[in-house]
Amino acid sequence: MIGLFNLLIRGVKAIDWPLFLIAALLSGAGLLMMQSAVGGTDWRYAVQSQYFVFALIIMWVVAIVPPTWLAKMAPLIYGVSLILLVGVVFFGETSKGATRWVDLGFARIQPSEIMKIALPLLLAWYFQRREQRLMGFDFVVAFVLVAIPFLLIVRQPDLGTALLVGTGGLCAIYFAGLSFKLLVPLAVIAVVGISSVLLFEDTLCLPETDWLVLHEYQKGRVCTLLDPTQDPLGRGFHTIQSTIAVGSGGLYGRGYMEGTQGQLDFIPERTTDFIFAVFAEEFGLYGALTLLFLFALLIIRGLVIATRATDTFGRVLASSLSMVFFIYVFVNVGMVIGILPVVGVPLPFFSYGGTALVTLAVAVGLLMGISRQSVRSGANQ
Repeated sequence: MIGLFNLLIRGVKAIDWPLFLIAALLSGAGLLMMQSAVGGTDWRYAVQSQYFVFALIIMWVVAIVPPTWLAKMAPLIYGVSLILLVGVVFFGETSKGATRWVDLGFARIQPSEIMKIALPLLLAWYFQRREQRLMGFDFVVAFVLVAIPFLLIVRQPDLGTALLVGTGGLCAIYFAGLSFKLLVPLAVIAVVGISSVLLFEDTLCLPETDWLVLHEYQKGRVCTLLDPTQDPLGRGFHTIQSTIAVGSGGLYGRGYMEGTQGQLDFIPERTTDFIFAVFAEEFGLYGALTLLFLFALLIIRGLVIATRATDTFGRVLASSLSMVFFIYVFVNVGMVIGILPVVGVPLPFFSYGGTALVTLAVAVGLLMGISRQSVRSGANQ
């Protein structure tokens, strides 16, 4: 009995209360919107509620585990995640034209979601070990560690998740000490690429034009972003309907479960990728800005934890996880309002799905563990 009481006390002390409060508010809003998105009677609401309870337990467990122990486990976690990604190639299950899932018998998981945590963990561990003798070769090794899962996820194909994993890895490398000057060529390539697409849109979007580096459906998504009215009932349907929903919400919104686009099933994938459109229609501009403010607080809190970290592992991991949250929100919201291509990125704590939700809970738990280590270190000084 005393041991259980001590465990509970330890669990309470492990919680970073500002971070927990923000995550709780987002989770509550996410469940509220899931009920609206499914009409209040769909089985997915009950399942998502169970996912939230499980994710809360996972977050608490991860927050209790000492970061030093997790650092030692990082290579194993990355290795298992990589094996699961390879397993997708040979034994993966296909849904909606993509092979992204593996059935383990007791659960059906998406290994690419796990890699969003495994990769920053490994890179933080690696740079912690090399901090006293860090050289250029170490950054080359880090880029290879990022490239392997990135290419495996692109092959599924799942470009959206691959970009999340790759960008999260690059953020970890940058926070580990990569010179900003080395990122300038990547920025130049991105600007030139985007400018070329905008300038030569008429030619590049012709059916006979092959983009070589992208699948045909990925080319279609980019061209649809530029002009969704070219195929309003096909590829452009998602973008057109989501932007209509966001615009129809006005300043104050139509009211909870009163949105026409969402309740009449005009918004495709309204429980997953486009749930932000349902929220914006029902709560309007002010509600959407409030939600984005909560996400901003979550990211800022993560970066504050990173600045207070006592070692390289905590600093790199907390920084990269915070940026992963930023990328999630930026890409999903940008996709919904029509400024980014539709790439299938969920909205944290809102979109339906167990693996993604548990992954986010692990990320929050890791941030709490790093915060607890920093507080304990400060108290001992």
